[in-house]
Amino acid sequence: MIKSMTGYGAAEEILNGRNIRVEIKSVNHRYFEYSARVPRSCGFLEEKLKRLLSGIISRGKVDVGVMIQTVEGTNEEITINKEVVKSYVEALRSVKDEFELADDLSLSSIAKFPDVFTVVKAQTDEDALWADVESVAKKAAAAFVEMRRTEGERMKADVLGRAAYIEEKVGFIEKRSPETVKEYRERLYNKMLEVLEGKQIDEARIIQEAAIYSDKVAVDEETVRLRSHIGQLREILELDEPVGRKLDFLIQEVNREINTTGSKCSDVEIAQVVVDVKSEIEKIREQIQNIE
Repeated sequence: MIKSMTGYGAAEEILNGRNIRVEIKSVNHRYFEYSARVPRSCGFLEEKLKRLLSGIISRGKVDVGVMIQTVEGTNEEITINKEVVKSYVEALRSVKDEFELADDLSLSSIAKFPDVFTVVKAQTDEDALWADVESVAKKAAAAFVEMRRTEGERMKADVLGRAAYIEEKVGFIEKRSPETVKEYRERLYNKMLEVLEGKQIDEARIIQEAAIYSDKVAVDEETVRLRSHIGQLREILELDEPVGRKLDFLIQEVNREINTTGSKCSDVEIAQVVVDVKSEIEKIREQIQNIE
């Protein structure tokens, strides 16, 4: 199935106390080019995501964004500095005794003192985190691939339509080309009549001149190859694999054959058809540049 190199997919889920969002987007590129944006503390995810996506994407400039937010601080551990609390209590009670103050010491008042609590980030289990990110990334990748396929089908239909148009014009060239030789022969004959003023014309010489001209302007080989290339293009578009490079090479061959046809034929009608066909080839080339 044909796939575009342009695509976007995203997925978001809360797993094991973490809100994880993965976004994947790509644009056309000759090769697979990868970049990722992940939380600073999760750099190990970059290479894992690259391995995951390189098995799905063969061409394109791919950008991945990963956002991870802890739900309700579940990745933090809070500990009490008991020695600090003990020092605070002893100091306050010594002041109470010395100045004969009321003992209104409470837990809430102690909790307000500095350094009573220590908040520590919990150690990240990389394997567990990757399992969760991978799960979300696969869903984002599925949406990404689906968008690429949808766009690829549209591009395939466009290329096939233009290929059919080119094939139709090739048929016109095949029909028109022999007529140009016939017309040349008639012009040559009339010109010789005019020059020789009614004297006997050497029919064999005229036939020979027409044959020489026919060989020079014959485009049979070119039209046969054009039809063959169009047939190959249709076959390639049905392959279930990346075909962008194959199509790019093939359309270059189509362009070469139509250029040769144009250089051989001096006929105005064929020349106009060649211009029309080259325009369609350029439009096909633009589509192919974005096919994986």
